[in-house]
Amino acid sequence: MTTAASPGIAALKALDVPGVMRRRRHGLTLGGLVVLASAVYSLLGLVKFATYRNSIFDLVIFDQAVRGYASFGAPATPAVGMQYGLGMGFLQLADHFSPILALLAPLYWLHDGPQTLIVAQAVLFALAAVPIWHYAERRVGATPAHLVAVAYLVSWPVAQAAGFDFHEVAFVPLLSAIMIERFDADRPAAGVLAAAGLLLVKEDMGLLLAGFGVYLFLTRRRLEGAAFIFFALGALVMIRNVLMPMAGSGPAGFHWAYGNWGADLGEVALAVLRNPPAALAQFVSPMVKVNTLAFLLWPMALTALFSPLTLVAVPLVAERFLADRSQWWGPDFQYNAFVVAILVCAGVDGAARLAERLRGRFGGRSMVTHWAVAVCVIGLTLVPRFELGKLLDPAFYQSEPYVAAAREAVAAVPDGVVVEAANGIGPALTARTTVLLWGPQSYGAPWIVADVARWSYPFGEFDAQRRRVDEALGSGYRKVFERDGYIVLNRPS
Repeated sequence: MTTAASPGIAALKALDVPGVMRRRRHGLTLGGLVVLASAVYSLLGLVKFATYRNSIFDLVIFDQAVRGYASFGAPATPAVGMQYGLGMGFLQLADHFSPILALLAPLYWLHDGPQTLIVAQAVLFALAAVPIWHYAERRVGATPAHLVAVAYLVSWPVAQAAGFDFHEVAFVPLLSAIMIERFDADRPAAGVLAAAGLLLVKEDMGLLLAGFGVYLFLTRRRLEGAAFIFFALGALVMIRNVLMPMAGSGPAGFHWAYGNWGADLGEVALAVLRNPPAALAQFVSPMVKVNTLAFLLWPMALTALFSPLTLVAVPLVAERFLADRSQWWGPDFQYNAFVVAILVCAGVDGAARLAERLRGRFGGRSMVTHWAVAVCVIGLTLVPRFELGKLLDPAFYQSEPYVAAAREAVAAVPDGVVVEAANGIGPALTARTTVLLWGPQSYGAPWIVADVARWSYPFGEFDAQRRRVDEALGSGYRKVFERDGYIVLNRPS
């Protein structure tokens, strides 16, 4: 005789309890990875801050802008304005168009200081692992997706950005991953919102969106792709030629680095179209550019080359490699973090495509699992080569002998004053003073914190730093502190 199943058992079966438990387990694992990565990135940045390894350009710049938003005012960056000769009220929006920084203003109501930016950046970078995991889970499965998330979280572009002050790029991996993942899930509304958010990160994000439009067009979403391309290019022109000049920038902005190609975006585009071989040659010369490309593609075991998603990153890479600024070409600093989430997703897509083609010969599921293990291992092996590797060195946590003198010099400056500070000293002063960059040109600030024992940006030669102090003493400043090369000067009112 058979008996009917009880309502409770039927309900549990309907709920798919094993599936719910698996999803919860995967969610907890992913959440743990995000929390751990946030803590590690924060540790890297905060140790550097505590041991005076940050800089006015760029940590103080963003601190001043966010503090302006937090006080319901304009995002003025006096440090940049005085450097350009445009005054104390110069707006960050005229330097780089990053109104998205206003989202960080409420955090300053909790803690008003650059450490807040360091932690916020760490969390933003780590959160990008969530949409990356969801994208990978659909393509290669849940467990391989966790390995991909680890590969992203230990990736060297994120490490370099997390270890160098704070930059607006902190928003890009998260927003670009959401955009890619939501369109892949056929939920484009959230993807469009993420794309709109990217336009508020920096003035060149229209290039990234145009690349995404090309990807959509080539993957048979032609209407959406065309819309993305035209809207992105229109937004790029509007931001650079209208909004930034309204905020106070010059006609081509302050970071134009394409004089060998033209005076504006239109001239550069025409020059490249007229002479593609020259553009291609500059794309791979000097060799540092080839090295950077290799470092970008190798962490995903080169599978990004098999995905059209890689096209999304091409405009931003070209923007850097066609410029005349050598600091933009290499693997240092924050620049590669703009494309890291794109290339991780492209690597996943490329691996899935390869597995589909080789399914009969090697077994698709087994292949992508081995690939996921490989990219996780590759990422871990690159850790010692870049910024995260410093956390493994006990010496990283120790201050240099001169840091004690730096702290005393900072303590000699009273609250609420305007101070010209050496590049490495300014971050320790910005929470309670108005910091300007100490350099060859005097701004007439009542306080100066100079460094004559170590080279300090933007001086072209070391001896000029001592001459700058002598000039200040000769013009009425008096010395109130001196130790280990740090000199604090004050000009009585």
